[in-house]
Amino acid sequence: MQLFLDTADVAVLKDLAATGLVDGVTTNPTLIAKTGRPMLQVIAEICDIVEGPVSAEVAAVESQAMLAEGRKLAAIASNVVVKAPLTREGLIAVRQFAAEGIQTNVTLCFSAAQALLAAKAGANYISPFVGRLDDHGALGMEVVSEIRAIYDNYDFDTEILAASIRNSGHVAAAAIAGADCATIPPDVFESLFKHPLTEKGLQTFLSDWAKTGQSIL
Repeated sequence: MQLFLDTADVAVLKDLAATGLVDGVTTNPTLIAKTGRPMLQVIAEICDIVEGPVSAEVAAVESQAMLAEGRKLAAIASNVVVKAPLTREGLIAVRQFAAEGIQTNVTLCFSAAQALLAAKAGANYISPFVGRLDDHGALGMEVVSEIRAIYDNYDFDTEILAASIRNSGHVAAAAIAGADCATIPPDVFESLFKHPLTEKGLQTFLSDWAKTGQSIL
């Protein structure tokens, strides 16, 4: 499963991308707004840091306006993926983007039926919001599993990009459910490295090694 960072903070991205474990990036209007910087500049910088897909979201709600914005975003770099909402207008735009060879990520997906429409429209990625579904009493990972089953039944190429990830357990559950990718906040990415038993074991090894007085180098 590919791991994307859900951030528009270039400094944070540079630091975590240095691990070699970041496969792509997703952004949204809220994350861009937090930077206080011009969107096109931020997206261009992110594309210079990460070779994988970088999702940049349109702000329009009408299909023709989405198409105009999406074409401008796609022109920034070859790895830009235009992000559009899962609405009727959004999917009309996605269908046209697909015809033009522009990659798309359909966001704000909350049901398997919506995901079916996105795949039929030709979306490259579908982003079910796992955490937000959980917040409303649903089981987000069940939706991911349902989407996986539908896509496998009909050999859709659309990749499942689990979004609204809240913790490391969500990441593991998304992988088990068959998501192709998960987009995660930087703090959750950092948490994937950690386990109390790992820290405890390392301290034991270091202590025992120090007692030998040896050096490998």
